[in-house]
Amino acid sequence: MKTKTVTFAEAINEAIRLEMRRNSRVILMGEDVAGGATLEHLEDDEAWGGVFGVTKGLVQEFGRERIRDTPISESAYIGAAVGAAATGMVPIAELMFCSFIGSCMDSLLNQSSKIRYMFGGKASIPMVVRTIIGGGFRAAAQHAQTLYPIFAHIPGLKVVAASNPADAKGLLTAALRDGNPVIFCEHIALYQVKGEMPEGEYVVPIGKAAITREGKDITLVGVSMTARHALAAAEELAKDGIDAEVVDLRTVSPLDETTILNSVAKTGRLVVADESNPMCGLATYIAGIVASKGFSSLHAPVGLVTPPHSPVPFSPVLEDAYLPSPEKIVAAARAVSGK
Repeated sequence: MKTKTVTFAEAINEAIRLEMRRNSRVILMGEDVAGGATLEHLEDDEAWGGVFGVTKGLVQEFGRERIRDTPISESAYIGAAVGAAATGMVPIAELMFCSFIGSCMDSLLNQSSKIRYMFGGKASIPMVVRTIIGGGFRAAAQHAQTLYPIFAHIPGLKVVAASNPADAKGLLTAALRDGNPVIFCEHIALYQVKGEMPEGEYVVPIGKAAITREGKDITLVGVSMTARHALAAAEELAKDGIDAEVVDLRTVSPLDETTILNSVAKTGRLVVADESNPMCGLATYIAGIVASKGFSSLHAPVGLVTPPHSPVPFSPVLEDAYLPSPEKIVAAARAVSGK
């Protein structure tokens, strides 16, 4: 399959474009995705494409009926997306930051996630909520959270978080064809990261992790940005003779427990890196799974690399100290390995 080099943002844009061409029921809605709800004088080629320009250019091809600006009311347009999905459309709703989840929680907690179950599988909500996660851009406590554990706690929602352009395109395509509500998490620091991406249509299966580096001494698990940190840490550990295997989760819910447990059975040691808060977070949940289902494989306690249980600081120095990093993963892996 032919590939090309693109940014993470360009991969998302292409996934949306190809699926909108394939399926006329796919629509996109969000704040400024078509150029500004109160700036109708803007020409289509001036459209912003959302706050970070991820959907730029789509309105030129698909028009303002399918690319719709919304008011700054997350409750309104996430609710509208649920209604559109319930009546035959496949909406993509851009929730600018996942920190704004509180404004639209009922639509996700009590409506979109419950309808298939409540109607015995006779109704579905095929919608995707794209939302930004993560720190590193000095956006402070209200715009830099990583809240996918909240989404993952809700039965009926699927939650994905890619770490590279190829997976971003494939996972978003899969999400748009899934038939269920999917939360598609996009780390803010990944938008301009470049990588190879296959051309044309393809899907990356939701619920399947990837082994991005094979090893025999220790397993490093990450998702989104921390999956990239884990790869960087593995290269550093190799200099010390520690051969690390890296698991990129790609999906938070449903979680691929099998890949994690099989890797730990091979290596005997585990470090989990995650940017969400540790209390009831993803890293602690994975540690619990391995302790309950793979305890006999462990040669040492599980290492966790997470932020402290506090809001994200605004100070650049404090934010850097707060966030997981390759260096912190290396230190945890050395401690778990006894080296």
